[in-house]
Formats: sequence, C-alpha cells, structure tokens
Amino acid sequence: MILNTVLDNVIGSITNLDAALLRKAQRRLDSLTKPLGSLGRLEEFAVRIVGITQNTRPELRDKKIFVFASDHGVSAEGVSAFPKEVTTQMVLNFLRGGAGINALARHAGAEVLVVDIGVDYDFDDNKASGLLKRKIIKGAANIRKGPAMTREETVQCINVGIELATEYATVGSVFGTGEMGIGNTTPASAIIAALSGQSVAELTGNGTGIGDKAFAHKVQVIEDALKVNNPDPKDPIDLLAKVGGPEIAGICGLVLGAAAKRVPVVIDGFISTAGALIAAELAPIVKQYLFAAHLSQERGHKVMLERMGLRPFIDLDFRLGEGTGAAIGMTLLDAAVRVYNEMATFEEAGVSEGS
Repeated sequence: MILNTVLDNVIGSITNLDAALLRKAQRRLDSLTKPLGSLGRLEEFAVRIVGITQNTRPELRDKKIFVFASDHGVSAEGVSAFPKEVTTQMVLNFLRGGAGINALARHAGAEVLVVDIGVDYDFDDNKASGLLKRKIIKGAANIRKGPAMTREETVQCINVGIELATEYATVGSVFGTGEMGIGNTTPASAIIAALSGQSVAELTGNGTGIGDKAFAHKVQVIEDALKVNNPDPKDPIDLLAKVGGPEIAGICGLVLGAAAKRVPVVIDGFISTAGALIAAELAPIVKQYLFAAHLSQERGHKVMLERMGLRPFIDLDFRLGEGTGAAIGMTLLDAAVRVYNEMATFEEAGVSEGS
C-alpha cells in the first residue's frame, strides 16, 4: 500500500544524532567565557540544535508554527465548555491574526500556518485566505460510539503532516506544533490512558474549563470510548485511528517528517504532545529531535512527557493550545543559539580560565 510505504520510508530515514558532533558542540560551550555549565539548559538546547541540524554554527531563521484544525464527533457528548462551531470560528480568527497564537508567534518572529485537516466546514477561499486545505475527513467520528477514523484515513492524515514538513523544511528551519479542535482533550486523554494503563480520571483534565459534573461525565465518555474501541497500545496506528483525531495524526506526521529532514520541533501542550507521542511510539529515535515547550495544566501531559523522556522548558499554567507554548519555546531556543554563536571563548576574550 503506497500510503504505508511513504510512512515506512520516512520512519526508516530518521537517524540518531551524531555523538561526535554533540561532543564537539559541548567543547565549544565549555570554552566560552563562563563557568562550566552555568547557562544550564540553554547549553543542552544548543548542543542538540547542533546535532539535529548538523551545523556547528546553526541559525534558527525560519520559524513556522503549524496549527492543525479538526472537529470531533465526541464534542456532541458535552465534553467541552464550547460548542463545535468554535473550531471553524477560531480557524478564521487565526487567519485574521487575532488569536493568542498569532500574538505570541509575532513575539517569537514565527509564521503561523493554519491547516484544515478535518474541520466539518467548507471554507470560502475569499474568507479563508492563507488556509492550507488538506482536509482528509469532515471531523472525527464520536469515539464513544466507535472508531474516530479508519486506519486508511489515519495514515492519510499522518502523511499530510509528513508532506508539510517536507514542503516547508529549509536550512535554518524550526517547527512548532499547534492545534484547534473543540473536544480534542478527550481523545488525547484516551490515547495516554491506553498507552500508560493508568486510570482515566488520573489522566483527564478540565479542558476548556468544565465544572465537576461535566468532568465526571467526560471521564465516563473516555472510559466508554476505550471499552467500545479496545485500541491496541502496541499498534500506534490502531490507537490513533480508534480514539485519536485528524489533527493529532497530522502532528504525528509533521514530527516524523521534520526529523527525517533534520528539523527541530518544539511541541506545545497536551494535544500536540499526543501527536508527538504517537510519532515516538512509531519511531523512538524521533524523541531526539523534540523539545517540550511547557508543562500543561492537563493532568495527562506530564505522563506523556515522562513516557518520552522529555523535560519541559517552563510551567506557566498554560492550557490554551493553538501552539502558544511552542511560540514561547522558540524564543528560548533562539537564546540558546545566540549564546552558542555569539559568546567569546576564553582565548578570544583574553580571560583566564578557571581550574
């Protein structure tokens, strides 16, 4: 099957970072005018950027945040504080530049690319100028009643992400992941519950700010979805097809495609991390190319990051999504690269080294 061949080829092309190159980058950092390791995690980031890009003087001059949008049938179960129509309305808001991600992307010097991968609405070209139309289905099905997608649709959504990564990767690229989809914390919780074996209640958050009664209902909906669909945690595609969603699959593909092109990826919060997690289950090497921007207020997010061995940059109590955390994370990668490239060595500055 061609669709699987594309995915298999991309996974097969992802390679480990070069240990010798990482050591070389660390030696440069150790020669700079500062005590060893005194810039902490910025040094860690710089070393990995060198390893990912294979450039001993890297530049992050082409920042792009991909916001994948999709509807979810499970929103009909009352799992969100907002109606389904808000997905469409927010896509238009992104395109007008009026959302949180737009403001923070401008701060980070990043371009926002909005991708319709599964919105249950036909956008007018005149009103949705700039929208990347990659629709595979018109919304995921209600996972409480059956699978979100077919396996073929799931692979098609993954391939959308791979194609976008391939199309937009350039020298100096860094990608950020974002999403929009009313109800999508429900499939994200279902994914980590299936993978971790922990209880749904421990892994589910309040999403858009639902109350206690709605939260208990949301937990029941996720438990029902897992029972009805019985996803195989050892088969990431099966898991994604049964209880995931188009935007989560698209993010999975973007992560895989970026790693194949040696582009660093800054992942946002809970839903973005669900997509990255599926990518890491398919190709564990991909974790070397990922930077976790922040720790979300969603309970399952920490469990996802721990499963991938990723330590978030910051904890600002974010729970918005859209790629907002990724935009903040990009500014820290910028700082790391500036330190690495612009600080003088002890020899250049004529400063005595410490013992």
